[in-house]
Amino acid sequence: MKKITLSSPIVSAAWLAEHLDHPDIIILDASIKKVTASDHVSVTSQIKNARFFDIKNTFSDKTNSIPNMLPTPEVFAKGCEELGISSDHTIIIYDTLGIYSSPRAWWMFKTMGHENVAVLDGGLPVWVKSGYPTTSVEKRSHFSTTHFKTSFRPEHVASVTDIMNSIHHTDNCILDARSKGRFEATAPEPRADLKGGHIPNSISLPYTSVLSDDGTILPTAQLQSLFNSLPIANKKLIFSCGSGITACIILLASQLAGYPMGVIYDGSWSEWGQLPNVPITS
Repeated sequence: MKKITLSSPIVSAAWLAEHLDHPDIIILDASIKKVTASDHVSVTSQIKNARFFDIKNTFSDKTNSIPNMLPTPEVFAKGCEELGISSDHTIIIYDTLGIYSSPRAWWMFKTMGHENVAVLDGGLPVWVKSGYPTTSVEKRSHFSTTHFKTSFRPEHVASVTDIMNSIHHTDNCILDARSKGRFEATAPEPRADLKGGHIPNSISLPYTSVLSDDGTILPTAQLQSLFNSLPIANKKLIFSCGSGITACIILLASQLAGYPMGVIYDGSWSEWGQLPNVPITS
């Protein structure tokens, strides 16, 4: 069977249905609870053969008090190997909210040097709406032994020091994926210990602005129009949000719009909003 090489960072439900049983493909469910949600609905179904990619535990730096921080390459590789993922696999990632946390997992694979990875456009909701079959959630703990080789790309990640150094450089631009209310400090932060406002000279681009009503990402032409309307031409793009999750959605959208691979501020507002000596604009 011909090896699959992905040409886009997203795939459609129809594409995945056609390739569902290809031996190269591993499907990952990277769902997390929405940080602004008041409750969490238990999901009892999944796409056939999906494996749970645990962003909150296995694939976060548990030694850091900031949520969702990128783990070390060694920890990431070990987590992949425990899921039976090798460096030769084609990875398709989805989540149960449509497009929410799956781009974060996509970005992590890219940052660890794995190129053959894509997000399922619209996630599980669109898969189900399209009439494709699901199975009961499997809680498998043992998979075939594999080797996952990382090639860490530090240029994909920004630290608080990088942000401090970049905010006064006109060749950089920070795009903030939080809601307009949180960006302007007119709506409360979901984490009570965080200040309101935004990083100086950043631009508000709520992640919902790159998504369609059905939860899929906007068509390429609309994304190009949206990004081209922003004062970001020829600038290095840095993406931020609440905790590094939804920043990856607008990063993914920028890729589809034809922009170079940007940078994720991994600590995002969970870090910046609680530091004592950083500038904040509201």
